Amino acid sequence: MFCRTLNSISNHKIIVSLSVFPIKSTPKTERFDLFESLRSDLETNNIKPQTGDVIVISSKYVANSQGRIVEYDKVLPSSEAEYIASRFGIKPKMAEIILRESDVIFGGIPGFVITSSNYIMAPNAGIDKSNVKKGSVILYPTDPYAISEQLRRKFLLTYQIHVGIIISDSRLMPARSGTVGVAIACAGIEPLSDLRGQKDLHGNPLKVTLQAVADDLASIANFKMGEGDEAIPAALIRESGAKLTDRQIQENEMAISYDQCVYVRGLGTRI
Repeated sequence: MFCRTLNSISNHKIIVSLSVFPIKSTPKTERFDLFESLRSDLETNNIKPQTGDVIVISSKYVANSQGRIVEYDKVLPSSEAEYIASRFGIKPKMAEIILRESDVIFGGIPGFVITSSNYIMAPNAGIDKSNVKKGSVILYPTDPYAISEQLRRKFLLTYQIHVGIIISDSRLMPARSGTVGVAIACAGIEPLSDLRGQKDLHGNPLKVTLQAVADDLASIANFKMGEGDEAIPAALIRESGAKLTDRQIQENEMAISYDQCVYVRGLGTRI
């Protein structure tokens, strides 16, 4: 159980519990209707969604629903893929899939290529071999922001409630061991909280602080969803305090330009 605090009208602190409900599902090997699957899983897990809830869904689960699975042996590497493979010590077929899924390749180390696509920076373009049948890989979902918005509207129409939707992935952090959750798309909630102009504990004004609300919630859910055979592709977060919105979130809102990112700038010259 997590907690957050709210200021009441009388300036007393009120402790409000933040709850996380894992949404267990059954493994799926073919395309499926994502919303109907979520609705069925919510009923099976005896979870009734409410206005203000935030539903966090694994990007791989979304991609699976779209059939975004590639049979590895059927990939024909290009000459550029052969070059990338030799430079970074990966198999040419994997290099070809990475090239197809990437807008930019920044560099890499043996076994990993650092890429970006649709404002999402990830090793090997987010391609994953886990939780998919042997000989295949699963890609990032197509149009994750559009999918998030569609899900938000379907929850509104079906349940007459306003929920937030986050599509999440697990990610290594620079110089840290282990993975955390990160939002690759969202709808229904403001993804950032602008704290600039507010004051810290010592009365100093905050000048650059933006709180990554969607990423924070993705990481909370990721802790409950797990990384292995848990079969928990989603989680519902209640009383998060996230600000609801009806506006459509744009795909560049949670990103900054490459030239502003200290990690990207430290990678050196792009390929």
